[in-house]
Amino acid sequence: MRRVSRYMAAFAVLFCGFSLYAAWQAAQESAARSFDDMPISLARGEGPSSAANADTQDRHADIVKRGAYLTRIGDCAGCHTVDPARPFAGGKPVDLPFGRLYTPNLTPDTATGIGAWSEADFLRAMHEGVGRDGERLYPAFPYVEFTRLSDEDVLAIRAYLRTLAPIRYTPPANALPFPFNLRGLIALWNLLNFEPARFVPDPRQGAQYNRGAYLVEGLAHCEECHTPRDLTYGLSKTRRLSGGAQAGWQAYNITPDRVSGIGGWSDDALMDYLTTGVAASHASAAGPMAGIVQNATQYLTPEDLRAISVFLRAQPGVRNREDVKGMRSRDTFGEPAIDDVTTLRGNAVSNVSGAQLFVANCASCHRWTGAGVGGRAAAGAAAGAAGAYPPLIHNSTVGASSADNLAMVILHGVRRQTKSADVLMPPFADELDDAQIAALANYVTKRFGNPATTIAASRVAALRAQAQ
Repeated sequence: MRRVSRYMAAFAVLFCGFSLYAAWQAAQESAARSFDDMPISLARGEGPSSAANADTQDRHADIVKRGAYLTRIGDCAGCHTVDPARPFAGGKPVDLPFGRLYTPNLTPDTATGIGAWSEADFLRAMHEGVGRDGERLYPAFPYVEFTRLSDEDVLAIRAYLRTLAPIRYTPPANALPFPFNLRGLIALWNLLNFEPARFVPDPRQGAQYNRGAYLVEGLAHCEECHTPRDLTYGLSKTRRLSGGAQAGWQAYNITPDRVSGIGGWSDDALMDYLTTGVAASHASAAGPMAGIVQNATQYLTPEDLRAISVFLRAQPGVRNREDVKGMRSRDTFGEPAIDDVTTLRGNAVSNVSGAQLFVANCASCHRWTGAGVGGRAAAGAAAGAAGAYPPLIHNSTVGASSADNLAMVILHGVRRQTKSADVLMPPFADELDDAQIAALANYVTKRFGNPATTIAASRVAALRAQAQ
């Protein structure tokens, strides 16, 4: 008992000491604000601009145009838009193991958005994870990656955001229990997981590689979803890009490992996936990745697409533990069903028969054989030919060692609009219960994918509860 008391006392002393340190650091930051409020343009000695100067107007228009492109690639709308009628106004819930956050308003409204933020305020938020009033921002905002962006790119993003219509909207308050509601503790998290620094090109690599690194590790913040988390909820330094979890969805391994990752994909397949959401005979984007393709990556320039491919190809391959035994890539599973429909004839209807549920709910689009319609995206192609109804054979989701993504697709459907297709799979969350979705998913994985993969109704219930 005395030993427990000593441990509690020691913890209390450490906690109080850290709280004092956090308070002192916040005071130091507040005292320094008067020096930081000077606009960057004046700090650089550029002088005030003239609205009558055509060259200045043209330069500003170019900056805004570049900012719009960068904002798209950073998928800012994806996180900061919950209602399409209020773009960038925030309010999207983000579920974390320790509570729920709501994204802030990015419109130029002066009361509820960032209209009153100076250039220095915006730079500090993007590069250091510190808000206008000196508050530390929760690292669900990817300042860990955005710190690598150049000042010019950050200010271009700000210039674009300032052209948006201001929306007076205050998102809901974060729902975080003690002690996670103490923003001062983020200083400790930063000591363990954050190194503020601008991107420095690798002199041993070419321009394409370095551009790809700037995008993947910085602006596009791919690691936020595709890198697993450690015990502190920081990004793993040893298993980079080997897969992670986001809102109940699995973000798959994107290292060049041929079993766990995308080592078996061609450059064209990878670029097709980023622009259309479809990589023929490999994968079809759903969940958060469908939104990223729709809102962000389909707008990448050909040069940036190639740069991302070059960078990912050059990364060390990481093989996931669950793939070591089978040594088989997710997209190599499956054969077409031949006689499943005929064997159902005369059988009594069951609410939890996976085969019957598949024929009743899925076969009209994916065919009862599982072959789907089309699967190869092409400019100007019809929706079916552009992968609107993808095959379940040689499908990364169906061949995965976890059926979570398959269950999430059944629950929430797919909506992905690109230049080549408008893909819509209806959600079945209101049509099927947890046991039915589990039975359907287990039939699909056994018949068309990885036969060792199963999911229980209790897991479906947990996935259903995840905020999207």
